[in-house]
Amino acid sequence: MVAQINKTEIKANQTGSQQISAGKAKSTEPKPKTPTLVTPIQGQVQVFIAPHRNLYADIIAQGLRVAGQGMKVLLVQLFQTGINQGLSNPRRLVQNLEWLRCEAQRDLSQENIELTDAELSAVLELWHYAKASISEATADLVIIDEANLLIARSLVTEDELLQVLKTRSPKVNIILTGASMPSSISDYADQITHRRN
Repeated sequence: MVAQINKTEIKANQTGSQQISAGKAKSTEPKPKTPTLVTPIQGQVQVFIAPHRNLYADIIAQGLRVAGQGMKVLLVQLFQTGINQGLSNPRRLVQNLEWLRCEAQRDLSQENIELTDAELSAVLELWHYAKASISEATADLVIIDEANLLIARSLVTEDELLQVLKTRSPKVNIILTGASMPSSISDYADQITHRRN
């Protein structure tokens, strides 16, 4: 009698487990993915404002540190010039840091000079290169020195510069320097550093 009860319970258990596994077999539809709580890290926009025109040592140090970690850095000095420089002759401080200066024979950052057509073309050539690097993420960090002069000299509108920042590749970090910066650019930046001297 006991043996018969055990056999009956075993058969009942087997039937129940077969029904459960049959129910599982029917639900082979993929479950909808739940949204992830982790969001990708967005690149930062930093603005450095200082009355003097020297490129700051800590910005160079930051560029070297990023390049030393194996990431690509583009440093563009739009109005600083050098002999045999320009887009065709970049300087490299380390393997991953490309440093571009404008190809011209005089200092273009002086307030009281008017740019020649060749100088204007050289500045805009660097600007378009930097802009493409920002949108296409060919560099992880893009440093644009004296970006304020682009707007002050009416080479680029404030809205265009802001649009470049807003539509940048999410993984690109940007540093803008200048003696001043339009409020719309400063307001958009993640970090602003004002230097007194």
